[in-house]
Amino acid sequence: MDSKLKLEITKTQLKFIESKADEVLFGGAAGGGKSYGQLVDALLFALKYPRSIQLVLRRTFPELEHSLIMNSLLIYPTSVASYKVSSRKWIFKNGSVIEFGFCQSETDVLRYQGAEYDIVRFDELTHFTENQYTYLLSRVRGTNGYPKQIKSSTNPGGIGHNWVKRRFIDGYEPGVEHKTEFDTKRLFIPSFVQDNKFLMNLDKDYIKRLEQLPENERRALLFGEWDIFDGQVFTEWKNDIRGYKSRKFSHVIKPFEIPKEWRRFRAFDFGYSKPFAVSWYAVDYDGRAYNYRELYGCAGKPDVGIRWTAQKIADKILELEEDETKAGCKITGIADPAIWNATGSAEGSIAEMMEKRGVYFEKGKNDRLAGKMQVHYRLAFDAEGFPMLYFFEGKCSNMIRTLPELKYDSINPEDVDTKQEDHLYDALKYFLMSNPITPNNFDTSDNIEEYSPISVSYTHLTLPTICSV
Repeated sequence: MDSKLKLEITKTQLKFIESKADEVLFGGAAGGGKSYGQLVDALLFALKYPRSIQLVLRRTFPELEHSLIMNSLLIYPTSVASYKVSSRKWIFKNGSVIEFGFCQSETDVLRYQGAEYDIVRFDELTHFTENQYTYLLSRVRGTNGYPKQIKSSTNPGGIGHNWVKRRFIDGYEPGVEHKTEFDTKRLFIPSFVQDNKFLMNLDKDYIKRLEQLPENERRALLFGEWDIFDGQVFTEWKNDIRGYKSRKFSHVIKPFEIPKEWRRFRAFDFGYSKPFAVSWYAVDYDGRAYNYRELYGCAGKPDVGIRWTAQKIADKILELEEDETKAGCKITGIADPAIWNATGSAEGSIAEMMEKRGVYFEKGKNDRLAGKMQVHYRLAFDAEGFPMLYFFEGKCSNMIRTLPELKYDSINPEDVDTKQEDHLYDALKYFLMSNPITPNNFDTSDNIEEYSPISVSYTHLTLPTICSV
């Protein structure tokens, strides 16, 4: 006897199900029906592709059991598959398998060594590390001709917030596929609690409870904002592709040719075993600053330098400034006062070594708290959405990556934790302290535009015809 099962899903869930991108991220705000979408998608794939194999993951076993496994038992029809408790697998009549797993520690990924999956699914992706993700990415393979994908769902926050944000969010338009450097496709599909009609009907006060959360949590869980997380120093930060051209409500903008007449600055924080940082800034007639170039001496691992000498750094600076020098542009150098300290070398201090190469600096002010406040003042948006500090897309990627990731020091909660990648931030402070502004003329309140939840629309999904047991 044939039977059919009808499932009601939202348009965003349907877009997630239908996406053929190599890597798909679904979510943003809390309560948007992400886990339900994952389970329905896995069910449809198993029915459509006989003998397919999928892996569905949560970080811990209790989370896996109480969320995904329990809900799958409510959703999946026993007429087409049976659940094996001992192996945590749904075994389908057509030979397909949906396996549930967890990766609490870094080494837990090794239990999947040698395995092959058509699709690997991460629920609450930001609870995983980047190493766990990339390792399991390598398990997506096979010769059966079926689609091969990583499909994830998550809210902002968690230990993996920053890497997930960089991989799927920063600089990309939500809901639009983009190609990676490896010629694969990624897609982020935002979802909101307003999408989930079932939750809204059963728990009408859910939104009210979200609205009562502390500001950072409210913006993350209710509006799905990725530029904010617990402990973040510069909560003003906004990297929104919608503002790249208009320069409104985004600190990251499209590069443009800087007028010759604008003042230019070079800020420097020296490092050898740790990264060095050089940032170039232009200042317009209104005093607004633009970070238009960077040179970052990082070996590819956080806080590990490439061990360039002062002379080599100076030579590279001259190379990068060559066109500006030929055009008659004057660049004022500002650096950490520590580079004038004695080094014990016959060639003198770091500053003296670089002067011999023709690269000159003035002593910057090393007042950490005053410098931090200057960053706050500059990042604040005015009533029309314009800040006093911008960063060029593609020209200062390390600054764009590291500045919003800075957290407060647990011992000195008014200051940035210096154990982080703060080298470009330090260079920024030297520049800003040489060009200070006051907050009087700028709005430092929360003036950030919030994403408007998408309109709610539902569609009926009918499973393929199935045979009863």
